[in-house]
Amino acid sequence: MNKRWIIAIMLLLGTVMLTACGQKYAAVPINEDVDICVICNMQVKDDAFATQLTTKDGKNLKFDDLGCMNQWKKENGTDNIGMDYVRDYNDKKWIEFNKATYVYDASLRTPMAYGIVNFKDKASAEAFVEEQGVGKIMTAEDLASHDWTQNMDKMNMDGEGHGHDEGESKEGSGSH
Repeated sequence: MNKRWIIAIMLLLGTVMLTACGQKYAAVPINEDVDICVICNMQVKDDAFATQLTTKDGKNLKFDDLGCMNQWKKENGTDNIGMDYVRDYNDKKWIEFNKATYVYDASLRTPMAYGIVNFKDKASAEAFVEEQGVGKIMTAEDLASHDWTQNMDKMNMDGEGHGHDEGESKEGSGSH
């Protein structure tokens, strides 16, 4: 066999091996019967507020609120995170944490009262702010310096009343 063929085959095999060893992280479905937030121990609902991350060693962790995922990151660091996901408020599809756009207002109801809602793009976030009449648009980078204070008056553990209190009677509010 020609020396060039041997080198080409070795390079091809090396590329295949490196590709096979590369870890791919994907969001996994929520199972409301068994999934519990690793921070607050509440049930993780299969809704727009569920978040999750997968560690580099393949362990999947689920959270009922973005604030809980943030607390886990603060306590455990981010070096071992393979990927982290949030859900779009409107269609509930998984989005990579760093690619999402966020809306914050203390009056927004979320499961653990952190008041942050996730969106797949800035236009969706802007439409939500327009509809609700409140909210500050943020990026994942902005969240790094966010104060993460819970508004205990807005604690929502029963899954009802998502959205802004005064906006609840608006057509379409809280129906997501």
